[in-house]
Amino acid sequence: MRANHVIAVAIVLVCVGAKLTFLAAPIAEADSRSIAGASVDVSRMQQNIENLQVQEVHDMTFVFPSPALMI
Repeated sequence: MRANHVIAVAIVLVCVGAKLTFLAAPIAEADSRSIAGASVDVSRMQQNIENLQVQEVHDMTFVFPSPALMI
């Protein structure tokens, strides 16, 4: 009985080791292309702000029912 537990634990450890070896996540590396666009075009930002659509909202966050209407 005890030998079965030892074999089962050994199999689990081998499987975990194989998973860590073969399915490890790749190391993240930054591309030089991601650093190249560090400048910001402010004129395009202004154009984008002017073209945003506005949605009207009927905000009733602080509207409470009056006690006379709660009959």
